[in-house]
Amino acid sequence: MLFEEEKLLKKTFINIVFQVVPGLSGYLSYKDRSFCTLKADFMQLLKETTIIERNSRWSEIKKKIDSDPRYKAVESSSRREDWFRDYVKNIEEESDDEDRKEREKQERVEASLREREKEVQRTLSNSLRERDKEREQHKKDEAIQHFKALLADLVRNSESSWRETRKQLRKDHRWELADLLDRDEKEKLFEEHIDILNKKNKEMFHKLLDETLQITLTSSWKDVKKMIKEDPRYSKFSSSDRKREKEFEDYRYEQVAQAKADFRELLKETKLITYKSKKMIEENEMHLKDIETILQNDRRYLVLDCIPDDRKKILLSYIDDLDRKGVPPPPTASEPSRRTTK
Repeated sequence: MLFEEEKLLKKTFINIVFQVVPGLSGYLSYKDRSFCTLKADFMQLLKETTIIERNSRWSEIKKKIDSDPRYKAVESSSRREDWFRDYVKNIEEESDDEDRKEREKQERVEASLREREKEVQRTLSNSLRERDKEREQHKKDEAIQHFKALLADLVRNSESSWRETRKQLRKDHRWELADLLDRDEKEKLFEEHIDILNKKNKEMFHKLLDETLQITLTSSWKDVKKMIKEDPRYSKFSSSDRKREKEFEDYRYEQVAQAKADFRELLKETKLITYKSKKMIEENEMHLKDIETILQNDRRYLVLDCIPDDRKKILLSYIDDLDRKGVPPPPTASEPSRRTTK
């Protein structure tokens, strides 16, 4: 019953094909169409015979299917065998194609695994290199710290030379702890240490000058030296009096510059001084006296007592500048606060 239904369906399908492609029926006779149906049925029979493999023999397979109507429908035994060989050949081709695909898939898998293995090896190698690098850097850092400690203990004179100091350092057992450092690296650390000492000594020397209240902006080095020479910070700064004098002159220059800058800031804060001040002074000199009286209440004015002419010059220059600028522009109205939209 099932066979008859399948046969009917195939015939129906062939008829539909001929209807869809009308010209096809003109090329195929009824006999040809019957032949196509017979072959299709036979091929379907072979397909349903699951024991057929690429190495199957016709003599063995036909015994399994010779009772099937689709087998008997093909009258020619040679034709049956030819169609069987065609079917087996197709199985071989499909099998070869599947083998090829499987082989290509396996090759891709193996290639991927090899590439992954290489990547793992590269990562591991990089990790080991980084770890070795970190370990070496850690040892290097330890050597640096040992050498810095050695310098801190034995080198306290900022005027020490590397050539003489090196001989002294070699006698200390800690010198060997810095074997990872080459000569240039040790000398560089020594120079950095000397720079730190110089900076510290300079700060202490300036602090000494700040604490000596008798020093004014016009004090001479000759007078200052007498005031501070007994202090340890004086001699520790340098053994050269010329170097100490130069440092004092640089210090005094900075102090004068800062004092003048502070005084200019005081003038800006003094509301009595306006763009009208110059004209008011020209009309009445007492206005200038009034301004100076106000300023005398601030230390930034008094610190310039030793250079009153410079102070007077700064004051008058400031007044002249305000006069040239004229009426100051009104303060810019603050922008209304914007409301943020939610």
